Amino acid sequence: MDFQPLPLAGAFLIRLQAHADHRGFFARTFCVDEFAAAGLPAQFPQQNLARSERAGTLRGMHLQLAPHAEDKLVRCVRGRIFDAIVDLRDDSPTYRRSCAVTLDDRGGDALFVPAGFAHGYQTLVDDTDVLYAMSSRYAPAAARSIRYNDPALRIDWPLPAPILSDTDRDAPGLEALLAELTARRGAT
Repeated sequence: MDFQPLPLAGAFLIRLQAHADHRGFFARTFCVDEFAAAGLPAQFPQQNLARSERAGTLRGMHLQLAPHAEDKLVRCVRGRIFDAIVDLRDDSPTYRRSCAVTLDDRGGDALFVPAGFAHGYQTLVDDTDVLYAMSSRYAPAAARSIRYNDPALRIDWPLPAPILSDTDRDAPGLEALLAELTARRGAT
């Protein structure tokens, strides 16, 4: 695997090093030792598969609050996605900045999303499957969403009129989440 740093501190695009022949290819998609050598956590007690039937489906922007904040390892195993992340760690040099990558089933690349980031993606083709592993189990009370199109996120989603869940459509803006995080820090 080749760990390529992204413009946001701690985020990586992980490229496969495929060994190809006339049958196709073989590539390691995860290795505890290689993740440790790259300085990344290697414990993922939960894994999810999300299937989206139509292009334009948008899932995000999601995160879990501490102590349930989670690192994510995201891979598109069928189709193609535009995957966006936002650094919400107030002690980070890239705080409030965003970036995006395109992941697809042809390249097999993965996105490593550090804990404390909001994450979301939009499917670019019909019948898309996204597989992702998390370093923390889902904790409903810690789950938060940010409105995907909040201008403060500076994410240029590629397809107009996204297909959204009610939760994602009605999510609050970034400033509401930041105010909650500030209040939580003040309460501790």
